[in-house]
Amino acid sequence: MRTQVNTELSATGISLAEQAYRVLRDRLVMLDIKPGEPINEDQLSSELGCGRTPIREALKRLTSDRLVAAFPRRGTFATDVNIADLAHISEVRRALEPPAASAAAERATAADRATLAELRDRLDATHGTEGAEDNDALLRMDLDVHRSIYHCVYNPFLEDTLVGYDNLATRIWCVFAPRLSGMAGHVGEHGPLLTAIVDGDAEKAADLALQHVTGFERAIRALI
Repeated sequence: MRTQVNTELSATGISLAEQAYRVLRDRLVMLDIKPGEPINEDQLSSELGCGRTPIREALKRLTSDRLVAAFPRRGTFATDVNIADLAHISEVRRALEPPAASAAAERATAADRATLAELRDRLDATHGTEGAEDNDALLRMDLDVHRSIYHCVYNPFLEDTLVGYDNLATRIWCVFAPRLSGMAGHVGEHGPLLTAIVDGDAEKAADLALQHVTGFERAIRALI
């Protein structure tokens, strides 16, 4: 599927490199670009409707994100998804997700809380939609929820770190999604978490965030 970068967004302060980064990042996270697949700069430039310079800038950032890897004389490739990384990723998330959820509950603005409440309503609507055909939409909703919560922390360094590790966790999830049962239920766990943040209950938000991270790791390990 072609994704055309909207050059009009540049006028809003979002550079072409940033737009290209976001599009490629989510393709890599959702495995639309398969692990180990070569990255063709010319092809991406044509698909995204921008020059090679924004693509190269985006790929540099994606290398730092561990989503692509560059090899001399071979080219750039999407990184493999290594299940052995699950323990390391989960260790970082167990340490960072609870205080981040707590901070979001304390710092979210009124507008943020309204946005999170809307996300909660969307989650409620996913109940009863379980099925392999819904996994992609559910995973994308999961990304939306996490990123919206991280934004409410109002710490750009912590936000970037949280997004990065959630991206890596989501890639693992995408690999196992066809074998996971209760996908809608796992994503739906965010409902009480979002409620806790909207209500400003920092302690409950932290507890629910920890439960969610540990539950994810447990579900994946059950399939290994």
